[in-house]
Amino acid sequence: MPFHVAIGALLVECNHFGGIPTDLESFKRTQYLLDDELLQLNDGTIGGYLEVLAQQDEVTVVPTVAATACPGGLVTDVAYGHIKKAFLSRIQAAQQRGELDGVLLALHGSAASESHYDLEGDILQAVHEQVGGNVPIVATLDLHAHITQQMLDYSDVLIAWETYPHRDARETGMRGAQAIADILHGKLKPTMAMGIAPVLVGAINGTTDGEGPFAETMQLAKHMETQQGVYSTSAFLVHPYLDAPNMGGGGLVVTHDDQPLADKLAAEIASYYWDQRVALEPELFQIDDAIEFGVANEGPVVLVETADCCGGGAAGDSVQLLPALLELGDQISSVLPVVDRQAAAACHEAGVGAELELEIGHAHDPKWGQPVSIKVKVLNLTDGKFTYRGGIWDGCEGNMGLAAVVKAAGVQICLASFPTYEWCGEQYPALGIDVARAKFVVAKNPMNYRMAFEHCSQLFMVLDTRGPTPATCKHLPYSHSLRPAFPWDPEIESPVRVLS
Repeated sequence: MPFHVAIGALLVECNHFGGIPTDLESFKRTQYLLDDELLQLNDGTIGGYLEVLAQQDEVTVVPTVAATACPGGLVTDVAYGHIKKAFLSRIQAAQQRGELDGVLLALHGSAASESHYDLEGDILQAVHEQVGGNVPIVATLDLHAHITQQMLDYSDVLIAWETYPHRDARETGMRGAQAIADILHGKLKPTMAMGIAPVLVGAINGTTDGEGPFAETMQLAKHMETQQGVYSTSAFLVHPYLDAPNMGGGGLVVTHDDQPLADKLAAEIASYYWDQRVALEPELFQIDDAIEFGVANEGPVVLVETADCCGGGAAGDSVQLLPALLELGDQISSVLPVVDRQAAAACHEAGVGAELELEIGHAHDPKWGQPVSIKVKVLNLTDGKFTYRGGIWDGCEGNMGLAAVVKAAGVQICLASFPTYEWCGEQYPALGIDVARAKFVVAKNPMNYRMAFEHCSQLFMVLDTRGPTPATCKHLPYSHSLRPAFPWDPEIESPVRVLS
């Protein structure tokens, strides 16, 4: 019997506390593909879908829409409405042709718009209502997803990435495609449960590599897949920069027609995750203390300003470290990335070698600090394009927009027009910067900084700075998140909830 499977993607991680609004241009700047354009993808989650579905007997792919954007502020209602309409119209057309037996979606799990806390739940519900209850829906997710009851109610299987730093988008796509094929061929009757522990922490200690609190949680979850009746398990370190109800991390279990087993194992993962809560909180340093310690030690130092992480939805426009780095003078070199569209444009107008007065920083999300007025010399100008090497966007082009490198005292300031995801420091060589020659390198990422800079530094210091993606969530002004919760309430009686 021939089957038709619709595939599509809506991949963006959002931030309720700051960042630049995510409009339709944000998607088009990263990835916005329609119809047969999706069939040209050979990597990433959709590449994994296509590889597995091509191997299935009598399965035809129905491509729809793939919309991906750099993490940022809330998706505008106009952008989400456009993407949702484009997707649903293609689903409806496939139904009318009699060519729709399953739906396979690449989602993030932490997207939000101006009007919706839970874009994934909303799109899954809309698809379910469009196709009816007899058409299975499978979605793949980031392991930082916020799993909601709505997502569970309107999908048949949810499967998440297993690595952080993220390297397994394609493999997860392959697992998702196999799940939809197994359902269609009668090999899987899925039952699903999510165990949630009220833990909201940053990602500094959230690696899945080696040992560590989240790595061990992931290992527990994946070991459960060896049990009879268990189809898939996922562990989640929830993206904590949403302000949505009932947030927390934990584990999701998919079983073959065994809801009690799914409930039991999901609760076990969440309980184990709760036990790791203290170890998930990072050690933090104040700016002046970190710089003083770094100056007193040999070799380059990476200052981790995770509070301004573009990969978590921040604008990337913080200059909180700039005054302290300028005070070090000409003899101590440092590198600082800043998103500032106006400053970058002014440098392009002035040209290489020009000296000019600039007001830098906090131009796009001003509530987190004040700009710094300084005299700079323009060292380099580029179109801001670069290529990712590895990870979820391996081989894809990144686009900072008009970019410039300027120097003040010993600080090389890398100015970009748009935020971009930091994977392995690809932006720096594209700007002509050799970070190995700097004493201080500012990294605005809670995890990837290690693989990006371990070739030149062994000293990484995580800073306690202001911003919408801080290393600790203690001081964020949540209004909707579940309480009691860690880190505010370290001890809670019966903290685990199970959704099914």
